[in-house]
Amino acid sequence: MSAIGDREAVLFANEAFYRAFADRDIDALDALWGRVEPIACIHPGWPALFGRTEVIASWTRILVNPQSPQVECVKPEAFVFGETAMVICYEVIDGTALVATNLFRREKAGWKLIHHQASPAPGVPADEDDDEPPVRPN
Repeated sequence: MSAIGDREAVLFANEAFYRAFADRDIDALDALWGRVEPIACIHPGWPALFGRTEVIASWTRILVNPQSPQVECVKPEAFVFGETAMVICYEVIDGTALVATNLFRREKAGWKLIHHQASPAPGVPADEDDDEPPVRPN
């Protein structure tokens, strides 16, 4: 696949991750995480989680919690490095911005998440042609 095709495929996998979160679809989210390489996740304010058991259990707790907020992914940028890729994006939760890094690894079944980390951000940068002010933390 070409670099442009890989980039689009990684952005599609990233979008599927946020769609699974929005839909509270544990099975879809589980299917998006890698099964070949070790995986890790750092939720905001949580300790680092390592391995499928810990990572998927954390997402399950989040998705079944009715108080879990909706997350909107904005401004995703993908970078492909051979068989590994990175997406940097912003997550908007109740008007508060986080910046997230999602790492992917190509497996036989396609691009799979191997790491997710989200941290507070000062806001989502406005596009140069945007008239809207950037989203700022509360």
